[in-house]
Amino acid sequence: MIKGNKGEWSEIYALFKLLGDKELYPGNNEIKKITNLVYPILKILRTEVNGHFEYSVEDDIVVISGSEEIFRIPISIFQLQAQYLLEAIKSNSGTFAIPEIEEFMQSINCLSLKASSSAKTDITIIVHDQRTGLQPSLGFSIKSQLGNPSTLLNAGETTNFIYRISGAELSNQDIDEINSISSKSKIKDRILKIKAIGGTFEFLKTQRTIFSNNLILIDSLLPQILSTVVLNFYTSEYSNTQDLVKLSEEENPLKFDTTDKHLFYNYKIKRFLTDVALGMMPSKVWSGEYDATGGYLIVKADGDIVCYHVYNKNEFENYLLANTRLETASSTRHGFGKLYEENGNFYFKLNLQIRFKH
Repeated sequence: MIKGNKGEWSEIYALFKLLGDKELYPGNNEIKKITNLVYPILKILRTEVNGHFEYSVEDDIVVISGSEEIFRIPISIFQLQAQYLLEAIKSNSGTFAIPEIEEFMQSINCLSLKASSSAKTDITIIVHDQRTGLQPSLGFSIKSQLGNPSTLLNAGETTNFIYRISGAELSNQDIDEINSISSKSKIKDRILKIKAIGGTFEFLKTQRTIFSNNLILIDSLLPQILSTVVLNFYTSEYSNTQDLVKLSEEENPLKFDTTDKHLFYNYKIKRFLTDVALGMMPSKVWSGEYDATGGYLIVKADGDIVCYHVYNKNEFENYLLANTRLETASSTRHGFGKLYEENGNFYFKLNLQIRFKH
């Protein structure tokens, strides 16, 4: 019996729904369809444990393995199965089975919830682009709003930023007092306490050089830019990425020449978010090459599906900026949020974790 959570079942839902719809819509930064741009779906490709399968969209859905037609299924059946599956996903929680859907999956050689683990792509769709006449093969990672919001950048010691505290004489008693603050917003309150006794935060480096060098590869000033975004997150009322970037634009801590209203922080953070979305991980050397996906398919809470792809880079970047937020991960697990002393200098670590909003 196949069991999965809402996110995993959403992968099968996306397959059924798109085959039933026969078309794919790009989304805007509000996750709404851009209705004047539609991609007719020609084929959906899926790798299973028992081979590669093509779901070819004609008058029926034709399932092909190798170059042989295995069977044909009316499109209306996919529409019905998608509707049934959507209701089942909405009404279940945790990990669950849907026997009726499993039976239909097996009848179309769809044997698992997730595409083969060797493939980074959850789903590959060949579309017809009416603007260019091309038929690109677009790989997507599936993000579902039917379950809990997924993370874009996972927290770890790898995503810690180290700040040097200067301008304050701190005794051991001060350090103990600051580190013993255990309010609900303890990290923010500890920072405020340090600032209240004259301490200023100056970004020193990221905890891991791999992350720093990955950031420098994207943009040489990105470590400093992100360090101000992170500090603003922990000291302001803002958590949405877009708001924090706007704050950076207003404060301009790196003293960019903004005479001509260039949006330096906005542009550079968008590039960072896109690279994270398409393969950059803090703990691995980043070559700058995107993985096989190149885009996201969003299964919305109402069952609608929209797509974002580097094929339409601007929409993808705007979506990432408008639909992510920073959040505080576990400070004990990732070792941040405490004042400490080394060789007569005082330091404080802050952590970066980014999650999608619903």
